[in-house]
Amino acid sequence: MSQAINQQATTMKASSIENQFTSSAVNQAQIDVLNQLLKPEVQESLTVLVENLPKLAEMVPYLTKSYDVAQSIMTDRVLINDLVGGMQEFVKPLEGKIKECAAIAIEANDWAQANQGTTISVFGLLRMLKDPQIQKVFRFIQAYLDLTSEKQEKK
Repeated sequence: MSQAINQQATTMKASSIENQFTSSAVNQAQIDVLNQLLKPEVQESLTVLVENLPKLAEMVPYLTKSYDVAQSIMTDRVLINDLVGGMQEFVKPLEGKIKECAAIAIEANDWAQANQGTTISVFGLLRMLKDPQIQKVFRFIQAYLDLTSEKQEKK
């Protein structure tokens, strides 16, 4: 019987010590919170937050809906794959044209570098003016300059 009493006493002492540690940890956490609340910038922030609570309460449902929509979009693999496929269909034709233009520009630069020693005469320029591609470029340049001039006059 005395063993049972000693065991109960030991158990009670252990639980009392655990409660003291727990309550001291809780007390320390409470002291930390109180120290934070005593800071003027924290008090100002809390005041602003309390003043704006009605606005925040109105915004919360919209933010929740927006979050739900964003979350469903981010987890929907079919939608993501469709978007990626659509973008690729849009980009592939542009990619081909850009590569073609870059290749032509590189080839033209190489050709111009190779023919660097030759000079273009006035008659050579007049002959070039008859070329339909040159005429097309000049029409474009003229239209571009007219439009930029018109836009500058409006400003």
